[in-house]
Parts: sequence; structure tokens; C-alpha cells
Amino acid sequence: MPQTVTRFAPSPTGPLHTGHALAALVAHDLARRAGGRFLLRFEDIDTARCRPEYEAGTCTDLAWLGLAWDAPPWRQSARLDTYRAALDALIERGLAYPCFCTRRDIAAEVARMGAAPHGPEGPLYPGTCRPLTADERAARLADGAVAAWRLDAAACSAVAGPLRFTEHGRGPGGERGEIAVDPALLGDVVLGRRDLGVAYHLACVADAAAQGVTLVTRGEDLLPATHVQRLLQAVLGLPAPAYHHHGLVRDAAGRRLAKRDAARSLAALRETGTDPAMLAAELRSLAGLSI
Repeated sequence: MPQTVTRFAPSPTGPLHTGHALAALVAHDLARRAGGRFLLRFEDIDTARCRPEYEAGTCTDLAWLGLAWDAPPWRQSARLDTYRAALDALIERGLAYPCFCTRRDIAAEVARMGAAPHGPEGPLYPGTCRPLTADERAARLADGAVAAWRLDAAACSAVAGPLRFTEHGRGPGGERGEIAVDPALLGDVVLGRRDLGVAYHLACVADAAAQGVTLVTRGEDLLPATHVQRLLQAVLGLPAPAYHHHGLVRDAAGRRLAKRDAARSLAALRETGTDPAMLAAELRSLAGLSI
């Protein structure tokens, strides 16, 4: 049986808060409980927003909570060639296509359609550029048109066939076990952004495979992403980890915490004398963990 490997993968665009602490504790504890490895990865591709001081702060915060990782941290900014190679492979197989739409174009098309398809986060991309012929795409690119690259979900589904993923935490209805993949749940997601060259889903599955992650832990708000990521794993020939989606830390109004909630940052709690062991115990209780 393979060793359990988990990862905590924050974006160093702000200070960590208690929601991040919960995510780190879940990943750490599930690895330690199984005698496995806990890894740290910085999702730092967005160089306009990522800062070295936030990366350093993350390491300080995790150590304050009593967490240690088992290898030097990975940085996505050092792996851009890997992501581009994966994207090129999908493009060559006709599983990704260039999208020339702006956000305004997409919003206008969704409004025009009236009954546009919706996903968990709202209207899906209406597929405006999907019908373009190869010649039309090539001509626009040759003329210097800027494009994002989108996954052709239907084409990928036809290649991959029916898929499932293993959920150890919270499924769509709170269930665990084998969950059927819905390839159309998020539609034709962006894999290559105009500004960054790569987008979250593609980088995420490439990194998990390269780091040998066997159990992906993250908040339940990201459960829909698992459907498209499992599809990507299948068409790229990557191993499929199991998943553990956990509950979120929320404020008094029931909203999940964001990095703008500075008063709940771990740095602020540390400065006001919060006991890290007590904080970790409270968060572990919230997540149903014991170690």
C-alpha cells in the first residue's frame, strides 16, 4: 500500500488566517496519523500579488502551530515549463482550444442566452470560441490575437470515459466513498491564462502527481474542482489521488474567512498572546481530528 502523502499549498498573497490553519492541520494530521509525509507547496505564479514576506510568514505561522514539513517547499514559479508541456500536450490532441473572449464578451453572451448553463459558482462559459475551425483559430493567433486556453470538457470526457474519485471527507451530500465525475460541472475551464500562462486546475494536478501526493486535502468549497481535475488526470495519464474535503472556518455571519480578515490572521493572534496549542486543538475539534 503506498505511503500517504499530503500537502498544504497556500498562495503567498497575504497572511494566513485560521481557515488556512485548519487546512494545514488537516493535511498534517492525516499524514502523521498514517505514518506518511506532509509537504508544503507555494502557489506563487501570480508574481504581481505574491510576496516573499508572505511566504516567510507562512513558514513562521506553521512552525508556531507546531507543524513541520518533510521536504523543502516547492514553488510553482519554478515549474512553468512543466505546466506548459502539459498544456501543449492537450492542445496537440485537440483537448484544449484558444478562447479569444474577454470577460465582457462572456458576460454579454451569457445575458443574451438568457438560460445559460450554470455551475456551482454561477454561469458557465457559453462555449463561444469552441466552434471555431482550426483555420479560424490559426488565423486569429497569427494576427496577434491574445487567447486563453480552455479545456474542451466534452472532448476530454469522450476520451476518458466514465470516471470516479474517492472522497474521504465531505461529498456533495455529506457522503463518502466513490463519487461519479461530472465532466460538465464547471464547463470548459481556463487552463492557460492570458496573464500567467497557466491556471489553477492544470498546475494543481501536475504538482500533485510530481510530488507523489496520494491524498488531496482542502476545503469543501473546492469540491467541485475535483471533477475537472480528475478529468485532467485521466487524459494526461496522471495518477488519481484520494480526496478529503473538510468544513470551513466561518465568521459570525457564516461567511468563510478571507485574507482581508486581518484581525483573524495567525500573525495577529500570535501578537496578542494566543496559545497556539489551544488554537490548534479548537481547529482540530472543528475538523473532527485527533492526533
